[in-house]
Amino acid sequence: MTVTVVVGNPKPASRTLTAAVQVARALRPDSEPAVIDLVTLGPGLLGWGDPAVAAAARTVASSELVVFASPTFKATYTGLLKLFLEQFDGGTGLAGVVTVPVMLGAGPAHALAPDLLLEPVLVEIGGTAALPGLYLSDRTDGVIEEYARRRGPVVAALTDPAGKPVEATNHA
Repeated sequence: MTVTVVVGNPKPASRTLTAAVQVARALRPDSEPAVIDLVTLGPGLLGWGDPAVAAAARTVASSELVVFASPTFKATYTGLLKLFLEQFDGGTGLAGVVTVPVMLGAGPAHALAPDLLLEPVLVEIGGTAALPGLYLSDRTDGVIEEYARRRGPVVAALTDPAGKPVEATNHA
């Protein structure tokens, strides 16, 4: 199974990146995720046709599972992540890709942000959103492991033995 992590934190090698990789590894311990730290793409995200951005988008579109992660920024996901998501065609850009929205914040005030703000965009561009999003605050002891314990079987069920996703768009 091809697993990718996309991180929209404006700080390179952030806590968001660390958490997203942990989520991907916990959900699919049999697969080392490819990591796309969007801040490294810089100004290429501001236009169309940048080769590095196009390569990153192809990696994501060809993945079976993608963890999209962002810090909570002004009560939503970052503009950096939004710029990257604009690279995908509506309805089909993430066709066949199981998506997991993950957001980090300082406290519980925005705990619904992954499901209310990030997931709809992922679905709009064709992602399969069968798992509820994950919100992580400063205290994450055991949260990722529990999420993976509960949601890992859903990820496994959404893929056949050849690793091809089965279409679904509702929460499990």
